[in-house]
Amino acid sequence: MHSKSLRFRLLIAEGLVLAIFFALVALILEQGFRDTAEEALQERLQIQIYSLLAAAKVETNGELIMPDELPDPRFATPGSGLYGFIQQAPAKRVWQSPSAIGLAVESPEQLEIDQFKFLFEKQKRYALHYAVSWPKHSNNPETYLISVEEDARFVSDQLEQLQKTLRLWLLVIAIVLIAMQFALLRWSLTPLRRIAEDLAAIEQGHKTHLDGQYPSELRGLVGNLNAFISIERAHLERYRNNLADLAHSLKTPLAILRGCLESFPPHQQETVSEQIVRMDEIVEYQLHRAAAKGEQKTIKTQDLTVIIHKISASLNKVYLDKAIQFVLTVPEFCPIYAEEGDLYEIVGNLMDNACKWCQHSVKVSITLKPRKARRDFSALLTIEDDGPGIPVGKFNDILKRGMRADENIHGHGIGVSVVNELLDLLGGKLEGGSSVSLGGMQWSVYLP
Repeated sequence: MHSKSLRFRLLIAEGLVLAIFFALVALILEQGFRDTAEEALQERLQIQIYSLLAAAKVETNGELIMPDELPDPRFATPGSGLYGFIQQAPAKRVWQSPSAIGLAVESPEQLEIDQFKFLFEKQKRYALHYAVSWPKHSNNPETYLISVEEDARFVSDQLEQLQKTLRLWLLVIAIVLIAMQFALLRWSLTPLRRIAEDLAAIEQGHKTHLDGQYPSELRGLVGNLNAFISIERAHLERYRNNLADLAHSLKTPLAILRGCLESFPPHQQETVSEQIVRMDEIVEYQLHRAAAKGEQKTIKTQDLTVIIHKISASLNKVYLDKAIQFVLTVPEFCPIYAEEGDLYEIVGNLMDNACKWCQHSVKVSITLKPRKARRDFSALLTIEDDGPGIPVGKFNDILKRGMRADENIHGHGIGVSVVNELLDLLGGKLEGGSSVSLGGMQWSVYLP
């Protein structure tokens, strides 16, 4: 898996998070188990102290006597790990269990009567100390310090066993979670792979735009890509058409020049002929170059609201004698992914036609994020007028270049057809009908 792969980066990031998480979980669980084990050990040692107190006897002369058989047989076995000590203040040892032969005990400082103190000794033993005044009902009671110690290996062995089990299961869980994360990432990134495959299909000419079913989070990206593809295709098509028109326009002058060669002096005929051939070659070369590459431009979003306000201000001056009332229902900002010139061409032609046909009113409105024919568009531009509208049967005709609904109105009959062609190239949609509010013509422009 390549290091620049998005899936690789996500897996590495999640792996690090899981490693840190499981390390913290292991530390917390181990510390919690250690605390619990120490508390349990303290309770056991406290029971051992009570058992020693129950077995001890004090003679009338104040001497402390311990029986030969103690409650826990480990007290009688040297090196058993359980050790008992009884000291008389100040630090005078009066008894120790047979298991504690050769061992020393550390006495805590300032231990009050009937107070317990649990310590971890330097000899890696846990010790519980208890101070008692005995006998309590005597006029001259003696103070004794009873200590019971147990080797730390009993806690460490349990902790080591827990660590082995815990780390094994945490490793198994981590592997399972990483495998699940890998599967989830693969499933989650499927839409991006589908977009990449569709883009490759567009490059190979098998598709014209991204038409798959994509998640809602990617619809904005898909819409922008489709708009960019449509606009680039429109630029290429227009570039080719313009060059084709230019080449066609040059054919007639070139033919005339060829026909006039005989009128030139003989010494100039060869030079003029060479230049004409050279012009033919240049035209053909530029046509082939345009077909192969096209013009590349960076397309930015344009504010449709600003364009509408500028066009309406200009048309107010052009049709000053009609005193047209413009009703603009537009948002403060309406970004459209297109060239500014294309938007001026579309909006300007339709608004100009509305001004030509209207009586007094032209209404322009924008609806954001409309949906039409299972497609999402950036905006719906609606232009209405209170004119006579288009006669029945004439709508399809005016979409053709050079056709006009009324020959008495000045124009070349190409405005609406240019708008329709531009919208087709951009991936938009043009619809015409009757205005419900004004009664005249209504144009609905779906912008990609």
